Amino acid sequence: MNDFDLMRSLTQKNETKIVMLVMDGLGGLPRELGGPTELESAFTPHLDRLAREGMAGLLHPVGLGISPGSGPGHLGLFGYDPIECLIGRGVLEAVGIGLHLTNKDVAARGNFCTVDDSGVITDRRAGRISTEECARMVGLIEGITLPGVEITVKPVRDYRFALIFRGSGLSPHLSETDPQKTGAKPLRVEPQDDAEATSHTADLANQWVEKVRDAIKDQHPANMVTLRGWSKEPGLPTFEDIFKLKAAALAVYPMYKGLANLVGMTIIQGLANLEDQLRSLRENWDSYDFFFFHYKYTDSRGEDGDFDAKVKEIEKVDKIIPDILKLNPDVVVVTGDHSTPAVLKSHSWHPVPTLIWAPGTSRTNPDVTEFGETHCLRGVLGQFKGTDLMKLVTAYARRQAKYGA
Repeated sequence: MNDFDLMRSLTQKNETKIVMLVMDGLGGLPRELGGPTELESAFTPHLDRLAREGMAGLLHPVGLGISPGSGPGHLGLFGYDPIECLIGRGVLEAVGIGLHLTNKDVAARGNFCTVDDSGVITDRRAGRISTEECARMVGLIEGITLPGVEITVKPVRDYRFALIFRGSGLSPHLSETDPQKTGAKPLRVEPQDDAEATSHTADLANQWVEKVRDAIKDQHPANMVTLRGWSKEPGLPTFEDIFKLKAAALAVYPMYKGLANLVGMTIIQGLANLEDQLRSLRENWDSYDFFFFHYKYTDSRGEDGDFDAKVKEIEKVDKIIPDILKLNPDVVVVTGDHSTPAVLKSHSWHPVPTLIWAPGTSRTNPDVTEFGETHCLRGVLGQFKGTDLMKLVTAYARRQAKYGA
């Protein structure tokens, strides 16, 4: 029996309400040895209260020593094994902006970037151009054609766009072109297996990139693109089928809407900031059992290497906790999909501080008085895999039957 079958057999419906608050890239590292992390530096009286009254621990989104992408990280939080159910970023971005994928489609996530006269990347995100500028840039490349495939290019958000190739005999087993650092040239798309379809798709991708380069080489700051996350629609079982939870996603960024959509959550549209998300949470409270509440900017500031700015983003989230508690949720989960330490400017393998607040069903720990990496290390949840989180959440929401006689 796999985990899906086990949870289908155990979970049951009731009237409890669950809020899963995901601060993207929450985990961090100290600026100096022995100092506080970003979360430990932040003034978070409300999160500290939840940690004191609830249970804390450290979550490994995928596994020990693995630095997760946002897709695998969130899949683990939702109870899907991210090794078995890997979803590429291309699919997530495309579905997140409402594009429909067929079994003939291969999708990639694109970034506009800046290169110098020798083709070396000087800014991987083209100065974080606006969504409006991204749409203008897409207008310059959306007419590019290649024989035998239908090509769709759509702006996503900021410097990001979605690319879809539609046709027969296409493969997603392709390498990414982003070298993940400045000071290097974009990489070529390489086939990742020996199949003829893979080689054919790689050739198409490289032809497309060359045509894009010619089309935008005189633009600034966005004068080149990188591609990542080649993928096809995976056909996952739904969140409601597994956990018997009617779920809503309160997310601003398209990728996270896409991920929630792929597991069958209802996407609440038209959200631009925390205030919109809170309003929508209140308005939809009676209609759903489970709310996925996503906040992106903790991760963005970590990737920028801005320790103090990440601290401020954490403090912004702390301020909305009283508004969430006013709705009388039965379970509140606070976690992240991965760590993004500002000192590393990237996702990392470090476990993520996590708390479960479930009044009346949880055991407190007097050694935990605040929400941070050090205190979570002392917490009763210990260190655990991301795929176990939903088992714990449904248990503390009293949504599981007894296992066995």
